[in-house]
Amino acid sequence: QVQLVESGGGLVQAGGSLRLSCAASGRTFSHFIMAWFRRAPGKEREFVAAISRDGLRTYYADSVKGRFTTSRDNPKNTVFLQMNSLNPEDTAVYYCAAREGIDYSGIVYEGIAMYDFWGQGTQVTVSS
Repeated sequence: QVQLVESGGGLVQAGGSLRLSCAASGRTFSHFIMAWFRRAPGKEREFVAAISRDGLRTYYADSVKGRFTTSRDNPKNTVFLQMNSLNPEDTAVYYCAAREGIDYSGIVYEGIAMYDFWGQGTQVTVSS
């Protein structure tokens, strides 16, 4: 089992920034591909970003490319999501997810079913 705990959400004005963190415990963190998903009110959960086990490869949804950056600190068992130029459409509950196994460079791990463990989510609200 892996326990994931997100933090850093809150209320921010449009154009502002937030940095989310996800702390992992229970297993060897570097064995996991990590990802961020979000669920906006009335919408399905959607992929936001993913990062390879070694942190060298990152993937982003088109809607956040150029504005969001994900990174990880393996010795500290933490993954981050830096969100800049936020707009009201980014309002959602943001979830951290973990997938154990080899991360092949030719695959984008953006499917919800690809992930084995999930955090409880953190609310991000962007006011206009």
